[in-house]
Amino acid sequence: MRPVVLLACCLLAAACGSTPPDVEPLPESPEPAGATVFSARPDIVEAHPLTITSFSRVGDDRLSLHFETGTPECFGVDPTVTETDDVVTVSLTGGTLPEAQDSMCIMVAVFGTVEVPLQSPLGDRVVTAS
Repeated sequence: MRPVVLLACCLLAAACGSTPPDVEPLPESPEPAGATVFSARPDIVEAHPLTITSFSRVGDDRLSLHFETGTPECFGVDPTVTETDDVVTVSLTGGTLPEAQDSMCIMVAVFGTVEVPLQSPLGDRVVTAS
């Protein structure tokens, strides 16, 4: 009976110290060389979800999200952050800038970054994308 109790204790200890189930961590990587810096634009139109490829720490309470989108003359991004004690969930919406709606935009992909503030320091929390 004792080996079963020991195994149960080990499994519980491992579960308590691990990331929450079904949470896929976002890779942490250095800022991409030559990336275009975007600012948050909640006023974008024709919004659609963008894939965040990775993130980097800018400071204790700031992250930089890495992604691909169109040129900053025509396209913008709107990041959102949700925080718990264990997980920071980020999402990114891309779309057309309102001032570019009637413009001809070239279809060229650029590597982009956008900084997002956190309510509290990242610490050892997991960063995931929704």
